[in-house]
Amino acid sequence: MSQPVQLVILITTLPGRGPEQIAAYERLAPVVRAEDGCLRYDLHQVSGDPDRFVLVERWASKAALAAHDVTPHMVESDAACAAFRAGPAEVIELAPEPLGHATVAP
Repeated sequence: MSQPVQLVILITTLPGRGPEQIAAYERLAPVVRAEDGCLRYDLHQVSGDPDRFVLVERWASKAALAAHDVTPHMVESDAACAAFRAGPAEVIELAPEPLGHATVAP
């Protein structure tokens, strides 16, 4: 059985372009959340920095995430975001379980 995939994505926009990131997310979020396997898709603004964001995603499986990455709306969104982002987003995949919760053999 496939384990869920959790991502934290760090996004920085060009100075003063944070509102464009928010608008792009607001258009995209309902479509992404309707995708098969999407368990979470939430954008957070970094406190005190209107041009930095953290996107938290959770997918039912690696296959669901892979399918999401190649949807037409994501391909289009990735191309459009280049106009207001300072650079590529940093994608961090988290371990399946938080520390202290997983059983680890010595």
